[in-house]
Amino acid sequence: MPGTPRFPGATDSAEAGTAPICSAKGCRTPAVWVLAWNNPKLHTPERRKTWLACDEHREHLSSFLGVRGFLKDVVSLEEWEERHSAGDGR
Repeated sequence: MPGTPRFPGATDSAEAGTAPICSAKGCRTPAVWVLAWNNPKLHTPERRKTWLACDEHREHLSSFLGVRGFLKDVVSLEEWEERHSAGDGR
């Protein structure tokens, strides 16, 4: 769908009628969180990469990124989609 953010595990999700899935290895649970991050050695400060998380894996994935200093924000998938559909660029 044009203008819709693309997430890992969400390939053609709108067309298939399935929700984006958690980025944790082996998890097939629908995602409810977006973990925005960047690697300062590779990305400009304003760039945000995203991982998706279910409730069960939110803390684990956040810790993984946080220990490395990569984690920038954790928001609900719903809030993330609202921000980006509104075009505020966060």
